[in-house]
Amino acid sequence: MSPPVDLVPSDAALPKRVDVVVIGGGVAGVSTAWHLAKAGKRVALVEKGQVAAEQSSRNWGYCRQQGRDPSEIPLIMESLKIWRGLNEEIDEETGYRTAGVAYLGDRDSDVARYEEWIDHAKQYQLDTQLVTGSELDKLAPDSQRKWKAALYTPSDGKAEPAKAVPALARAARALGVTIHQNCAARGFETKGGQISFLVTELGSIKCDAIVVASGAWSRLFLRHHGIDMPQQVSISSVMRSKPFEEVISTSLSGPDFAIRRRMDGAYTIAHGNMWNYDIVPDSFRLMKKFWAAYQTEKSGIRMRFGKRFFQALRHEKAKPLDQQSAFEEVRIWNPQPDPDILRQAERNLKAAFPAFKGLEIEQRWAGAIDVTPDAVPVISEVPSQQGLFVSTGYSGHGFGIGPGAGKLTAELVRGVTPCVDPTPFRFDRFDGAVAPYSGI
Repeated sequence: MSPPVDLVPSDAALPKRVDVVVIGGGVAGVSTAWHLAKAGKRVALVEKGQVAAEQSSRNWGYCRQQGRDPSEIPLIMESLKIWRGLNEEIDEETGYRTAGVAYLGDRDSDVARYEEWIDHAKQYQLDTQLVTGSELDKLAPDSQRKWKAALYTPSDGKAEPAKAVPALARAARALGVTIHQNCAARGFETKGGQISFLVTELGSIKCDAIVVASGAWSRLFLRHHGIDMPQQVSISSVMRSKPFEEVISTSLSGPDFAIRRRMDGAYTIAHGNMWNYDIVPDSFRLMKKFWAAYQTEKSGIRMRFGKRFFQALRHEKAKPLDQQSAFEEVRIWNPQPDPDILRQAERNLKAAFPAFKGLEIEQRWAGAIDVTPDAVPVISEVPSQQGLFVSTGYSGHGFGIGPGAGKLTAELVRGVTPCVDPTPFRFDRFDGAVAPYSGI
């Protein structure tokens, strides 16, 4: 069962022509559409299911700078500038608050990694700090676990995923973006080598550019057009408690639990370092590109083989654009949460903080996370197809960076000077050897 998501109105009829069509109603797609509309572009957003119904409403809700791949730091800084003024700008409640994020470490190796990351971040003058002693006790009050240090960024924030993305979608719609839910994109056509229109299950839209911001579905859509985008999918399990007294206000992540205080007085809880991975045909095709990432993360990966393999195999074959597509078969990907992973997370949290002993779990869910070989997103025009742009592969940390990523994507589509250097996010960077950031 997915978390309850705020609703967004749909537009009844497809426009005949727009400047840009955005595929995907998650944070990356919605933010891109909003920024394009702010710049005066005519935009249609198509979503096979419901806005924010997949990973964009199922994440932890962290909006963090700390711990990111160094190449992402300028973009997350840009994103947080947007987050901090977003409620006022769109006159909606996103749940964004500056509450700080802390990573707790109980090993010397944790401290070494934190110190290394702070060295990376110094050039950006972030307020990230290594916390020990009495200051650590304030971040982790009455903890029964012996922590050596915490990596702490007071200026980091949090928001409510199931509220924020729909709120931004409604703001985009107010600027003229047409939003079409339960409207799967089947494919595109070109004329003279240039994007000419998008075909959906409800009809076609003429356009000059298309942005594929389809999360875990992006690779399949591109594959149907002969474009190889190295991306795989992991399944992350999350839960929320019933409303509970405020024990910790800072978003806190340990080696085997993570927690965020919610606006409704409950807590979002996850394990943080354990997830599921379903073996599919792409597991073998992409093995070489993902091998370094696997070696880095293998202790937390739970591999499974089952019906997902055969479903993925069936979806691989592209159908004519006048026939039902795989995207209509699965309107909302609703993976089952792993009860064992969540039990471990709850047990670890309560062992570390006895004040949570009486906390009760209200709901559990899981989300499908789009992952690249280096765990950095692709925000780029596709070199082989003029007018086709991709914003995907956020690797489990796309919610916080989403507003900035949407701004960058919109600038690339418009052909204007981008807010940050887009080079780290280029599509063709996977042509050579790829290794993920091995820090935090």
